Amino acid sequence: MTIFLQSLDYQLWHIIVNGPRMPTRTIEGVVSPKPENEYNDNDFRMLQLNSKPKHVLFCAVGPNEFNRIYSCDSAKEMWDLLEVTYCNTPGRRESSQGHIIYNIT
Repeated sequence: MTIFLQSLDYQLWHIIVNGPRMPTRTIEGVVSPKPENEYNDNDFRMLQLNSKPKHVLFCAVGPNEFNRIYSCDSAKEMWDLLEVTYCNTPGRRESSQGHIIYNIT
């Protein structure tokens, strides 16, 4: 999934790893969220870019996983939940080449 997301747009992967970027403004050295009525074209592009990785993840998972992640606010939250669900299971280990191996018993 990592390679797929990076191949679509590396910024998508960056948003999943680091969380969404939200439009902000700085007034007298204080950074605060920008009100929607002050959004410009770049802000809207940023928000759209935040939505794309969520869409990709929604389309990539099955119905059980969808039910787990649909209430998440960000793609990072979704990814973290999927990672805990599938990567931190007992019996999972990595081979010397970095491949994931599952012990099925």
